[in-house]
Amino acid sequence: MDLKIAVLPGDGIGPEISKQGVDVMTAVCEKFGHTVSYKYAICGADAIDKVGDPFPQETFEICRDADAVLFSAVGDPKFDNDPTAKVRPEQGLLAMRKQLGLFANIRPVETFKCLIHKSPLRAELVEGADFICIRELTGGMYFGEKYQDDDKAYDTNAYTRPEIERILKVAFEYAMKRRRHLTVVDKANVLASSRLWRKIAQEMAPKYPEVETDFMYVDNAAMRMIQDPRFFDVMVTENTFGDILTDEGSVISGSMGLLPSASTGESTPVFEPIHGSWPQAKGLNIANPLAQILSVAMLFEYFDLKEEGKLVREAVNASLDANVRTPEIQVEGGAKYGTKEVGEWIVNYINNK
Repeated sequence: MDLKIAVLPGDGIGPEISKQGVDVMTAVCEKFGHTVSYKYAICGADAIDKVGDPFPQETFEICRDADAVLFSAVGDPKFDNDPTAKVRPEQGLLAMRKQLGLFANIRPVETFKCLIHKSPLRAELVEGADFICIRELTGGMYFGEKYQDDDKAYDTNAYTRPEIERILKVAFEYAMKRRRHLTVVDKANVLASSRLWRKIAQEMAPKYPEVETDFMYVDNAAMRMIQDPRFFDVMVTENTFGDILTDEGSVISGSMGLLPSASTGESTPVFEPIHGSWPQAKGLNIANPLAQILSVAMLFEYFDLKEEGKLVREAVNASLDANVRTPEIQVEGGAKYGTKEVGEWIVNYINNK
């Protein structure tokens, strides 16, 4: 297979983890006889500094023309600490999603047996937790009409039937491939937009009779994720609720540096770690590259390259079992490994399989 990959390293630790993802992808493609080519593009704070735009037209064109995007992270404190800034790195991420039509964010939440002790939840609650959060990405308050003055501000949480139907279709199809249990998360007791979500989900559910469909208010879902994360199989929700719930779910595994994600829709899919740019760690060689590397596994699996994805996951698990880990998940007294060393170990494992 011939793969054309757009690589967007972004800000902070992005370039460091991006290199490990690219090296792993290259190693797997060489082993399985695939041809892979990369085009690099700027985004986020890096792009603002260089051209004044967090998602320049040239970057969009490189992404549009690729088979997939391997993205890392955006964000910089100089923008976070300036409420008057008109242009922000995160606007580039929103622009990428909108311009590529990436309406579905897929975030797996799973635990690693050797890291159960790192979870903030008790082992008997979290062991075996394995679910997927599907978040609508291009509607709701993040993209609705906005207004702000010194005395008043509002954000409009607008959704249309087509937007809701297409994301629910994705969720039902994922549930069909898994344990056939779908939880629709909303706030239908208060919000009109949520009542439309629930109405449409109830209309669509009979088309998937094999799937057990239930409904849960977002506050209850947030509690249930902590009390009984094994309850969930596939969870689907709107943009704002999804942003919050997916970050809550990410810490169940014990480290945000362990979980990948995919954003799919009308155009080129994007694969990325769920964590941020962690600018304080930039250049220190301490960032965990595993979420970026597991994003590569998701990329292979998206193109139905199951053996390739399986090998990446096997290599990641082998590195954890061998205690080849970055500091935040290393066992007490374990050897010191940095971003680069973990990536090199995984590449070497792949090369020697």
